[in-house]
Order: sequence, then C-alpha cells, then structure tokens
Amino acid sequence: MRGLYLFIGGVLVGLAVQMATAQNQNRDIVGVNHVGISVENLDEAITYYTETLGFPEAFRVVNDEGQIALVYVQVSQNTFVELQPANPQRPPGINHFGVHVENMAAVTEMFKARGAEVTEIRLSSTNAVLSNVIDLNGIRMELAELPPESLHRQAMERWR
Repeated sequence: MRGLYLFIGGVLVGLAVQMATAQNQNRDIVGVNHVGISVENLDEAITYYTETLGFPEAFRVVNDEGQIALVYVQVSQNTFVELQPANPQRPPGINHFGVHVENMAAVTEMFKARGAEVTEIRLSSTNAVLSNVIDLNGIRMELAELPPESLHRQAMERWR
C-alpha cells in the first residue's frame, strides 16, 4: 500500500511540474520524464510495478559488482518510474523527479541565472546527460537530456 501512495505522490509532483513547465515559455523543457523511488526490497518492487501495476520493465543498470543499481519501468511512452535500492544515503521513498530537457547547457544556465542551485552536468550510466536542481525544501529535480544512445530514449522509441 505504501508503494501505491508513493506512486500517487510522484504522479502529483509530475503533474505540478508539467503545469509549471506548460506556463514556462522555455521550449528546451519537454516535461516530467520519471519519478525516482528508493525501495527496501528491489525484487519485490520490480514484481509489484511490472506484474501488479502492469508497467513493463524498460531497462536496468547493473553495477560493477553485478548488482542491480536501478530499474526503469515504463508508465507511458515518455514516463517512467525509476526504482533503486535504498541505502543509508538514499532512504526508502521518493528521492527525486526527472525532467526531460532538450538543451542541458541552456536549461542549466537559465536556472543558474534565476538563482537556483544547479549541479555540474555529467553523463550517467544510462547515457543520459544529467544535472540536478535542489529546491528550497531540499527536493532534487534531475534534469535529463536524452540523446539517441540513452537507455531512456531507446525505450521511448521502442514504445511506438
């Protein structure tokens, strides 16, 4: 039941961001792409999201030790839930939401110019270009530019 509440909370955050970006005239911001959730039991969470909720697994990333680092399940063509194992630095619950952007450099500069706390741009293990914005309440918005080689973009293209 807790997972359902977390999912609903993530959807509400996503809707709020989509409404805000709809009012934002910056065409480089596409919309909400995913909600990141840390879970105590990753296998159970994957089963719940794929079998109970019926969201197909889009992709997974395995770390150097062969352990699952994250799993994306696909809610719609452009919307995912990111599942990661909880740890001391990442307790169970919603830990971020992801926003798809088309021009990372322009978007991060825009947010910096507006006074937002923005992290350095980096390439992720999924081949997405990432940066983070931390809001006044400590909530992390992950900015994700999704080039053709990113696992996100490949999953979005397969959906068609």
